[in-house]
Amino acid sequence: MRRISRLTRVAVGVASLALAATACGGTSSESGGDDGGDKGLAIAYDVGGKGDQSFNDAAYRGLERAKKEFGYKTDDIEPTDGETDADKEQRLSSLAKQGYNPVIGVGFAYGTAMKAVAAKYPDTTFGIVDSVVEGKNVASLVFAENEASYLAGVSAAKATKTNTVGFVGGVNVPLIHKFQAGYEQGVKDTDPKVKVVSQYLTQTAEEGGFASPDKGKAAAEGQIEKKADVVYAAAGLSGQGVIEAAAKAKIWAIGVDSDQYKQEALAKYKDSILTSALKDIDGAVFALAKSVEDGKPLTGTHTFDLKSDGVGLSDSNPKFAEVPGAKEAVEKAKAGIVDGSIKVATE
Repeated sequence: MRRISRLTRVAVGVASLALAATACGGTSSESGGDDGGDKGLAIAYDVGGKGDQSFNDAAYRGLERAKKEFGYKTDDIEPTDGETDADKEQRLSSLAKQGYNPVIGVGFAYGTAMKAVAAKYPDTTFGIVDSVVEGKNVASLVFAENEASYLAGVSAAKATKTNTVGFVGGVNVPLIHKFQAGYEQGVKDTDPKVKVVSQYLTQTAEEGGFASPDKGKAAAEGQIEKKADVVYAAAGLSGQGVIEAAAKAKIWAIGVDSDQYKQEALAKYKDSILTSALKDIDGAVFALAKSVEDGKPLTGTHTFDLKSDGVGLSDSNPKFAEVPGAKEAVEKAKAGIVDGSIKVATE
């Protein structure tokens, strides 16, 4: 397996060199921008905001890399509780009007707002993570989460001693269904005797499914009572509660999006984080920023999958290598997904 540093490096190369790009503007908006070229990447966070040690923080790492490499001004804005599409639209419009380019909405919740704002600022490049938005100046950055989750499922099946593992989804939406489907398939393909206990925290994002560690902790505790000894969370900030519960019960947690074993805020729980299903969000964010800086902005839909190292599985925790057969099973599964002999479900 490759660590996240390798994953990021390769995915950026794929996004920058192999994916088709179309020119749709320079380094600042010509429709309302008030700066000539000293402003670059700006990102608007999803629910949970910066500090989730997962999804949003991965996007922030991409922003920091662009800021350091290109030496321009960047910005990142937090979401608000109970906000509407109109609030998101205002946020994206403000960034474009100030001259930031590109402007990225981190999360599928920005879909409606981005479609409206991109049409108003045709000379600004927009990006959206985890959703497809049609537009001549929009880059949709999507991932094969089901493939990374399949590898997480393989790991869980190899690590469990109770033959019961858990899945905690933040919100009951199609995106998170992909995580669940891949995970459950990975478990069953590895060991059909292993039972998967699954639960969603909320039906809508507005109810806090991606931003409530207390909900995640309670869900994990419930699964642990049902004998789950490995729990995988695809729940943003709420996943911190799942990891906390796992550490307290001395079972395994599987992280998501970022390599959560390496996250400073989770350091006291790190020994309980077996592995993490990775999405190279930071690499995708940086790749879009670089394309704009190079004068050849990426547009259209770009999928980051296992074959391009856009998703993967971390092996930072040395204890992962001690799980009998786990590393070999993951490598075999990865090869099968890449060569097409394993088809991973999305639902």
